[in-house]
Amino acid sequence: MRDRITRRHFLAAGVAAGAATAACPARCEAAYRTRLYKAMIANPTDEELRRHKEAGFDGLETSRWNVSPDEATQAHKRADAAGMKIHSVLFGWANFNHKEKVAQDLANVEKALRAAAAYGATALLLVPCRVGGMPIPEAWEFQIDFDDRTGHVRRVVAGDNAKYQAYIEAHNQAIDASRSAVEKLIPTAEKTGVIIALENVWNNLWVKPALFAHFVKSFQCRWVQSYFDIGNHVKYAPPEEWIRALGKTIVKFHVKDFKLNPDGRGGKFVHPRDGSVNWPAVRQEIENIGYNGFLTIEDGGLALEEFSRRLDLIIAGK
Repeated sequence: MRDRITRRHFLAAGVAAGAATAACPARCEAAYRTRLYKAMIANPTDEELRRHKEAGFDGLETSRWNVSPDEATQAHKRADAAGMKIHSVLFGWANFNHKEKVAQDLANVEKALRAAAAYGATALLLVPCRVGGMPIPEAWEFQIDFDDRTGHVRRVVAGDNAKYQAYIEAHNQAIDASRSAVEKLIPTAEKTGVIIALENVWNNLWVKPALFAHFVKSFQCRWVQSYFDIGNHVKYAPPEEWIRALGKTIVKFHVKDFKLNPDGRGGKFVHPRDGSVNWPAVRQEIENIGYNGFLTIEDGGLALEEFSRRLDLIIAGK
């Protein structure tokens, strides 16, 4: 026989639900199971840690990779004392497609991985390389076809690709050189426990979701994953398509926005929630891939409290 719900039980359940809601901050809205945390990019000094903590942030990302493990350990201690986390280190550009620069850049990334471990960070943002100086399609012209075995690009636009042959060759050389270099870094990543989080920030490479996802997944290694910047990719494809393609390879998110021109071609960077990003759709895709972790604003020009408020809205799916 089915149990009957009495008025007393109903009221008791309502009180319990109300208490749970009151105890739950905006970032764990009942509609979502995933837990998101707020960060910005800053130098982890005592003052910056204090300011960001007071504004409602949970942690920082630092671009100070060129430090000794001792220096990073001291910053880690400062963050712990402030109730904050230095969750990621931004290395940025490497030049793995330039033979004369590979050795030095490999050494630099290894140093950055050791610093990241001492900071207590879980990932290092790395852009493997970039290409340019030849005809390249506009963002809206790309119709990429690639070899599923090698990841090599066979076509970048519909029709005749002769104009872009130099770009196709440079792209494929960059794929091979980047894969070779990153594979050399995997032992250091494993030793330090820091993930190499690959990003393709306007480097004219891997400009479509399926192509970049293929490259990241080709390593088949837990120490090589992706760092997705929500605003950087708007001109190529909606961010939710990128998130869907990269899926569980995403270990970190950068938050910025990009406002497309009325014709959908080109545009400009704007503050989060002022542009063309469909934030509710993005939040739902973050939920769909089961991501729990930091959203780091890569922007400036607003008060920390305003950036924190906007992140709260994004986390709430608004």
